[in-house]
Amino acid sequence: MPVDYNERIPNNVALTENPRLQRALESWRPNYLRWWNDQGPEGAQDFDVYLRTAISVESDGWAHFGYVKMPDYRWGIFLAPPQAERTISFGDHLGEPAWQEVPGEYRSSLRRLIVTQGDTEPASVEQQRQLGSTCPSLYDLRNLFQINVEEGRHLWAMVYLLHAYFGRDGREEAEMMLERHSGDQDKPRILGAFNEKTPHWLAYFMFTYFTDRDGKYQLASLAESSFDPLARTCQFMLTEEAHHMFVGETGIMRIVQRTCELMNELKTDAPERIRTAGAIDLPTLQRFINFHYSVSIDLFGQERSTNAANYFTTGLKGRYRETRISDDHRLVDTTWPVYVPKDDVIVCEEQPALLAINERLRDDYITDSQRGLDRWNKTIQQHGIDYRLTLPHRGFYRQIGAFAAVCVSPEGDIVSKEVWADHVSDWLPTESDHEFVTALMQPVTAPGAMATWIAQPPRGINGQPTDFPYVRFLSN
Repeated sequence: MPVDYNERIPNNVALTENPRLQRALESWRPNYLRWWNDQGPEGAQDFDVYLRTAISVESDGWAHFGYVKMPDYRWGIFLAPPQAERTISFGDHLGEPAWQEVPGEYRSSLRRLIVTQGDTEPASVEQQRQLGSTCPSLYDLRNLFQINVEEGRHLWAMVYLLHAYFGRDGREEAEMMLERHSGDQDKPRILGAFNEKTPHWLAYFMFTYFTDRDGKYQLASLAESSFDPLARTCQFMLTEEAHHMFVGETGIMRIVQRTCELMNELKTDAPERIRTAGAIDLPTLQRFINFHYSVSIDLFGQERSTNAANYFTTGLKGRYRETRISDDHRLVDTTWPVYVPKDDVIVCEEQPALLAINERLRDDYITDSQRGLDRWNKTIQQHGIDYRLTLPHRGFYRQIGAFAAVCVSPEGDIVSKEVWADHVSDWLPTESDHEFVTALMQPVTAPGAMATWIAQPPRGINGQPTDFPYVRFLSN
């Protein structure tokens, strides 16, 4: 059936004026809905969820709240408002007008970037599809579903670009994004972190803090692209990505708070006593931080990358906040410090800045990630507890890049395989850690009630109280 794109799929890309694009999206939409029903939130398709829906890019239009069944969510297609006479801000085309169409010589590279970004969006929905059955509260369940539908909208945004600008190749890539599935042995998702399981809510909060933060930096880099439709699409996606990271940061904060409260009540820092009382001890939290942080910084790729250099010089993908950087924006005869293992120690070497694009983005990410830990540690300090959560060294537990071939401790020492084997259970979550956390995951669905292992949020959503019925399981 034809779709009323002004009503059913709000957009600011004039879909009604492009019959060819309408037909392409009409063909793709039923497959998307089948994917959503098969791979989206399990058993939750009939729930009424208090969701935020974007209906325009204006300040009063991108956040409309109300009860919606998720399959009826209005997945819109939005680009940030155009910047008059925008010019390219970096690379070989510096100062030229931004591209409104795909340059033929960059067609394949641009498509690869869009597909890689687009593939992460449905992947995270698939990773999180079973979490609803063990929600710690209705507040958290609603936030999970909000992120799920927004990841779906971000997929729509990437699919729009593929359909609108890449012809048959784009249509085929859009279909393939619904055929790959997270963790599938035959057709896995493109990036390794998006094939990891998210088996419980602790992993989910870590994912939304660390892995969605990688998404922020990738989107921000693409938002600098010389291809204006891609840049504007990613600029609007960033407005929604902020909520995803908020869920992760505040979720872990609430876990830390509840653990500290119990430590003071019981007057103990013994992990087993904290666990017996129904909370997650701080050393276990540290092991999960080590894992999720390391998996996420792998997403930035090799320390020295000719691909990243080519994306930069051709103007396809810039640096984080490119226009705010004070340099020539061509990276001629400039260097950047890069950490690499050398002779059983880790050294910092000056490398050509053009080849170190990934490492500079990783540096920005590491600085940003530390801010959350500082806030969590402030909560621990306020409870009078002598413990500090830390980020492991960037070389710890790496599967990609210069550190993949060596064993590095969280403190940044290169160690033997024997030492690694002796200490890995102190540094990374064990099977018993996962079993313990999974056992805590008992659903709590009474309005305002919370699981034993997490504190109440300080405030509700959109001015609502924390005991608001954010999810209604039966329609009234």
